[in-house]
Amino acid sequence: MSDILPDEAAVWRRAEDNARAIFGQYGYQEIRTPILEETGLFKRSIGEETDIVQKQMYSFKDRGERDVSLRPEGTAPVVRAYLEHSLGNVLPVQRLYYIGPMFRNERPQAGRLRQFHQIGAEAIGSPSPYLDAEIISLMMGILAACGLGDVELKLNTLGCAKDKKAFEQALKKALAPLAGKVGSLCEDCAKRYEKNILRLFDCKNDGCRKALVAAPRITDYLCGSCSGQFDRIKELLDAAGIKYTLTPSLVRGLDYYTGVVFEASHKNLGSQDAVAAGGRYDNLIEGLGGSSTPACGFAIGTDRVLLAAKGTEIKKAGLDLFFIGLGDEAQKKAFSILSALRTKGVACQMGLDEKSLKSQMRLADRVGAKKVLILGDEELKKGVALLRDMETKTQKEIRLEDVTDTHLW
Repeated sequence: MSDILPDEAAVWRRAEDNARAIFGQYGYQEIRTPILEETGLFKRSIGEETDIVQKQMYSFKDRGERDVSLRPEGTAPVVRAYLEHSLGNVLPVQRLYYIGPMFRNERPQAGRLRQFHQIGAEAIGSPSPYLDAEIISLMMGILAACGLGDVELKLNTLGCAKDKKAFEQALKKALAPLAGKVGSLCEDCAKRYEKNILRLFDCKNDGCRKALVAAPRITDYLCGSCSGQFDRIKELLDAAGIKYTLTPSLVRGLDYYTGVVFEASHKNLGSQDAVAAGGRYDNLIEGLGGSSTPACGFAIGTDRVLLAAKGTEIKKAGLDLFFIGLGDEAQKKAFSILSALRTKGVACQMGLDEKSLKSQMRLADRVGAKKVLILGDEELKKGVALLRDMETKTQKEIRLEDVTDTHLW
């Protein structure tokens, strides 16, 4: 665990301020959860057989003989707070972010500390691929705002729970000959083969890595729905100009992930090159006692980011625009325009569901948007959109090519 001295603290503060500014541009709100939680929360969410729960958590009994742990990650506490305070009743999609310390009893090395810090986001309440693309865009935007260039974005999908199970069974069958041979897999992976086989992909041992070269790939076991969802996410990232590398071996280290998973890495950090990661976790909330609720999120390792770059200033914060796309083509166009506006410092958000114009206007009012841009099929054909001022209630038609002019916002 490290002290952050005054000169360093100034850099940290700039990075966190920049992140808050970008979160504001996307319409995300801050949530602060306790550093201490019940141990059972992490066992149920992260998974009892993970290295985090088995080896790394700081867990103990308090004076009331309760089993408690210092939080090793941020998603489970945010989900617990979401359920405990019924935040799903406040807005249909909760966009939340957190900034703070996490704790794992790991072997200290460059970029890996026992008290480390994360900047993270959780978007809860929608299965839309637009939300997955938004989360990835948000993560990459914060990394750029912190001055971190030349970041590689790795992308994969784990499919739904059924896809994941089918893949695990195929992987177990393919590696069965090696599992019985002494020395074919390292000691940890021999245990992972029996209890949590996907964790083999996290191993850095050369022998284990070689064993997985010819292993099955999760993309061969995706159902039609999950495959289509992943294709749409890639399509949206392409439209936004976000480059990525398809990485079939990327599984992430937490059991709650399903659907898209991603990781950002930087070459200057050596073997511990990951600076941010995340994915979708549609089954976690139900697993913690809530109703079936889709969600996705990410976490950025602040310590690692600051090893590679200093922060930069962000132009402004606040939600300037809510974009309503009526129809699939209009939504795709809206997402592309939002990506361009955000690079210019405009705080904006879009409706994710194909609901009525009236219901989306109500949502725009609830999230406090200053202006609303409405784009339907007819407007798309004419190359225009309707711009409504939420304060004056006036409305006018503007050309789509003028939308990205910052003087409008």
